[in-house]
Amino acid sequence: MQVIKTNETFDSLDKSKLERMLDIKEAHREGHLTLEEAKERMKKEVGSISPEEFAAAEQLFKERDQDECQNEDVRTMLQLFEGLINPIRPDLPFGHPIDAYLRENDKAKELLDQADALLERTFIPNPWIELMETLMGYKLHFARKQNQLYSTLEQKGFDRPSTTMWTYDDHIRDEMNKAMSLLREKDYDSFPAAYKEMAIVLRDLMEKEELILYPTSLKLISDKEFEAMKHGDREIGFFLIDMPELDAPAKQSKEAHGQSFMAELGALLAKHGMGTGGQDDKAILDVAEGKLTLEQINLLFRHLPVDISFVDENELVCFYTDTKHRVFPRSKGVIGREVRNCHPPKSVHIVEEIIDKFRRGEQDRAEFWINKPGVFIYIVYVAIRDADGRFRGVMEMMQDCTRIRSLEGSRTLLTWDEEQSPAQGSKESESDTVGEDGIRPDTKLKSLLQRYPQLMDDLPTISSKFTLLRSPMAKVILPVATIKMMSERADIPSDMLIGKLESLIASYNKPDRSEEK
Repeated sequence: MQVIKTNETFDSLDKSKLERMLDIKEAHREGHLTLEEAKERMKKEVGSISPEEFAAAEQLFKERDQDECQNEDVRTMLQLFEGLINPIRPDLPFGHPIDAYLRENDKAKELLDQADALLERTFIPNPWIELMETLMGYKLHFARKQNQLYSTLEQKGFDRPSTTMWTYDDHIRDEMNKAMSLLREKDYDSFPAAYKEMAIVLRDLMEKEELILYPTSLKLISDKEFEAMKHGDREIGFFLIDMPELDAPAKQSKEAHGQSFMAELGALLAKHGMGTGGQDDKAILDVAEGKLTLEQINLLFRHLPVDISFVDENELVCFYTDTKHRVFPRSKGVIGREVRNCHPPKSVHIVEEIIDKFRRGEQDRAEFWINKPGVFIYIVYVAIRDADGRFRGVMEMMQDCTRIRSLEGSRTLLTWDEEQSPAQGSKESESDTVGEDGIRPDTKLKSLLQRYPQLMDDLPTISSKFTLLRSPMAKVILPVATIKMMSERADIPSDMLIGKLESLIASYNKPDRSEEK
């Protein structure tokens, strides 16, 4: 019999019932019971199981080897408890974080149903490409879970999602990438089998989320904590769903976030011997080379062309830069989180090795890069040491270097990027660009952004679905996106979207009409 270790998160549950669940699960995993035998014993000895009891059994089952994190275990686990967990969809207000996850799953299931219908027909690439490109946006669902929901559950003593489920998230993401790659490579013979495998595991994941993860989250996370998650959720974005605009206090929350950011930064500076003399963001700080206010430091970080995060010597995430164009999704939920829980389980050993080598003084720098069609991401980890050489933490820097790698020759004369826009757009057809008759359904988004770069920051105010344009995926989307395509993706009529765009543009300083080509 397994010994249940105390975990105050689940103290109110029946420990003997959990022990019976763990015993049967262990016997099945070690091959002493077949699946049918284990299910029969579970039915007789355990009976009905609440999502919270299921989650507790998973969390408290500590005597296991590494094999339990294999995808096969995750995919068969629900079969063991089949018929014992009562699935009830919670009645949640529109805009609740869990409501958003559930509605995203509904959209994903609709796409999978459409794909199942396509499988019954003669294979035609274009419908599949459009469907799969849409489905790839489900990665935003993963990003919010991993950055927002998992981190909040960890604070409640429930870190199983950060291990087992994150592993499964990544497995499904890899299956999605594999299927999409086959389409792009025109390997149409291999694609159907790859799609079917992807669909099976994706449906399995959504079932596990809805049976276990979301009900348990609703039990463990308070309404106040869910409310606090909403802002971080919007920083990352949503998959094919509309979300309500945050109420007026959102502005105050944003200001509070800025104040909190500067308070955290001030504490960090004080920790390293650079006191601020109070929380006044106008106070002058004697930094290593020069004098800056906390406000100026905040602004410098925000406008850096690289993403920076800092993990202290206790391996806790203390800080990240809130740049507008982030390489990977981040949210405030990462602050105070153990760094090993901020990475997929399959790469945790790399993170631990880097920190260990840095801590021992054996290494000072580790470099990585991601080189995919149309995107090049550079990542570097640097050991932070004080004047006495003591290890104080790790700085991570990330930069999208795609444009830098494309530069050729030399530029030694001042040339404003805006001056290049007409030349860059001259190869496009007149119907693709913004002409005298204004924005049309076939106008290219790229053309609009060349003329009005402010739009990139303001598009998410029209629809949260446009948040994706701030990610590296924009390199793929921008060359082909038209207003009509944007309208369809955001489920906004073209004329209404055009009206919203024109209203935004009217608020900018328009270029002189005589300069238009």
